[in-house]
Amino acid sequence: MKITFTGCTDPGLIRSNNQDAYYVDPEGRFFIVADGMGGHAGGEEASRIATQQIKAYLAAHWESPKSASQLVEQALWEANTAILEDQQSNPERADMGTTAVVVVFRDPEPPVCGHVGDSRLYRLRGSELSQITEDHTWIARAIKTGDLSADEARLHPFRHVLSRCLGREDLNQVDIQPLDLQIGDRLLLCSDGLTEELVDPQIANYLQDTPWLDKAAISLVEAAKEQGGHDNITIVLVALEENS
Repeated sequence: MKITFTGCTDPGLIRSNNQDAYYVDPEGRFFIVADGMGGHAGGEEASRIATQQIKAYLAAHWESPKSASQLVEQALWEANTAILEDQQSNPERADMGTTAVVVVFRDPEPPVCGHVGDSRLYRLRGSELSQITEDHTWIARAIKTGDLSADEARLHPFRHVLSRCLGREDLNQVDIQPLDLQIGDRLLLCSDGLTEELVDPQIANYLQDTPWLDKAAISLVEAAKEQGGHDNITIVLVALEENS
């Protein structure tokens, strides 16, 4: 199996700074998207710390006897600790935090995803787009319990309220799951700057209609900006192809 990938980030049309961060491993081993929050540039710092910490941990422990799932889980905990330590050293950033979504390809194990918050992982298989991660938000819980419909949730004033994020002393769980993937699948890791502006069928259309990953990523960013671009927009695309 051959893996191709690309990533891009854009501040959008409203915000002057970009609190998102992402990383694509040049060897295609792992991919990260983080969406920070917090005043005084705290969001930028939180997403930067998380991305760098996760990257450093995975790279340093890649040959470890631990499973891929254990590596991803520990990398997220290390990121949480690093942000908490920065908060203590910089009280002006005490409220900062970040989401994170991570995908790891480590043969011969199945691919693995880990996430905290509402940055998402999607899988496009044929024409079907599936959201793989479950948002850690008040809204997601309300939809799951039937208190809100998906349409109501899109405009709800509490839709940005996270129930979990990195940078919190009370964080007690991160979600880790193996991924069911096959040749021809495309993965999309993204911050909510994309999903706030585009609904899933729109996202699927852009991913289907554009065979080139770089062009697909740029098209998604531009489409989100055309819909308002109210938040930073970050996208990582991964395609699973036949070995040439």
